[in-house]
Amino acid sequence: MTGPRDLNAQIESLVNRLRRRQVVGSWCVSIETAMLLRQVVSATRWNQVETLIKVVKEDVGRRLVMAQPRELAVGNIVCRVLRLIREVYNSEDATFDDNSAEDNDKDSNTDDDEKDEEIKSKSSQKIRTFSFYGGSGTGTNTQSSMINLLGDGSPMGAKRASVDDYRKPPNLKPLIISELQEMINELENTYVNIIDQAMEHIHSNEIIMTVGKSRTVEMFLKTAAKKRKFSVLVAETFPTYLGHEMALSLSEAGIDTTVISDSAIFAVMSRVNKVIMGTHAVLANGGLISVSGAQMVATAAKHHSKPVVVCTGLYKLSPLYPYDEDSFNDLVAPDPVFSFNEGDLIDKVTLLNPYYDYVSPELVSLFITNTGGHPPSYLYRLINENYDPDDTDI
Repeated sequence: MTGPRDLNAQIESLVNRLRRRQVVGSWCVSIETAMLLRQVVSATRWNQVETLIKVVKEDVGRRLVMAQPRELAVGNIVCRVLRLIREVYNSEDATFDDNSAEDNDKDSNTDDDEKDEEIKSKSSQKIRTFSFYGGSGTGTNTQSSMINLLGDGSPMGAKRASVDDYRKPPNLKPLIISELQEMINELENTYVNIIDQAMEHIHSNEIIMTVGKSRTVEMFLKTAAKKRKFSVLVAETFPTYLGHEMALSLSEAGIDTTVISDSAIFAVMSRVNKVIMGTHAVLANGGLISVSGAQMVATAAKHHSKPVVVCTGLYKLSPLYPYDEDSFNDLVAPDPVFSFNEGDLIDKVTLLNPYYDYVSPELVSLFITNTGGHPPSYLYRLINENYDPDDTDI
């Protein structure tokens, strides 16, 4: 990509940090990506929107996505920025066309008035010439008048041609940068908009189950605990044991919290009122890419007819479909499950330790986003509002 050296250095820095997993978490990745793309729009020289779209999509977006393919938030932000650029251009282009049409109508009316005045002037000149010369010169003036009527070779015709020339729309860079800043502000306020809905979904004396550690769910439960008293069951999420960290954080906030083993999930599900969990990504069909163990919790809740509520921001909503569920998963080191010190057995087994689970949309009851609560069947509309079909393949 041709651009300032410091911009190329910023792009390369984010690419390297994504590869080394120095930027972790969908929210942090989304903020970093949005701020970098805002800098790209500001510092890159471009005269046409097609040039800017190519730079954002191919030169920058593709590099960021390839740096960490499992982090779907990168591609989501790139697609949203591309959609935003197209919307700004289409809006300004439509406004420009309307203004140009109005100017053409005014010029046309002015030309018609001038033409009428000239016809009247030529007619009076013809009458005066006929009276003075006894009819001589009338044919010449009549021919000249007819030429002016048709507009051939007259200054009025030249004027009309200049008006009909296409003009370029105004500078779009400030408008696009302003829209990008609004998107960044929306990302920064995502948690606030989600936790404001906590009192609508959590009631007193309820027993709530969650799995793993999610910052969104943690803030959601802590906000509800300020006015409601309820209990939380946290699955420990072996082998990462993220549930222990979640339980410690909730207990410090004064919430009655109990840690249960993953094998006890099905046994205690009958006592639970609802399941509230976070997610790493939401796919286009409403399926989840969530922490390992989430699929077991959602299946048990479905069996016992318990609602499964997912707290997530729209920046996690991906336009991709799970044609191959395993392509969205990530395998991590098996050492926490089966230590490498077990030398006699380690050579005789093949151990896979997936970090994520795929949860089908049939197991999810409601999504709580920064724009409100939505059922899985409504996600297609959110995708159409935030992404363009031409940008889903980066």
